[in-house]
Amino acid sequence: MKAVIVNCMADMVKEKYGRAKWEQCLEAAGMNKLSYFLSTQDIEDGAVMKLVEAGARVLGMNMSQLADAYGDYWVNTYAQKIYKVYFRGASSAKDFLLKMDQLHETVTQNIANARPPRFEYRWKNDKTLVMSYKSERGMIDFLMGLVKGVGKHFNERLNVVKLNNRELEVTFP
Repeated sequence: MKAVIVNCMADMVKEKYGRAKWEQCLEAAGMNKLSYFLSTQDIEDGAVMKLVEAGARVLGMNMSQLADAYGDYWVNTYAQKIYKVYFRGASSAKDFLLKMDQLHETVTQNIANARPPRFEYRWKNDKTLVMSYKSERGMIDFLMGLVKGVGKHFNERLNVVKLNNRELEVTFP
């Protein structure tokens, strides 16, 4: 997994809870408390998952709460600093979500060893989208948090329901 994912979590934890909490997260995951990662650096998926699990424990959250906090922070704070260009041309949460697979395809082509999730879309009706999550990482709860963050970014009240470990149902206002 690319270190940009971990760096976002690091920034979120340090900003909201302090540097000492981030250092506790790193140590609880078996890492050096002074660890630093370059954004394009590859980190073994298992190490990232240990860090995510340690983060939830240290912060006193369950995985859904951490995923929601992370998704909100990624979309509304972190991505606004380094990925703002990707928000251009999207005037709604629906527009943005429907271009995520294409964006991830571009990332895969332009960044060495990038393996972001891919998405397929199916409309149940004119307001309800089923997003299929295609990744072996099993991080659909983080996708839920990100989708909720996209709704917040566009000031839209989305209803996001996890159908199973591969599909989310997103209902637009």
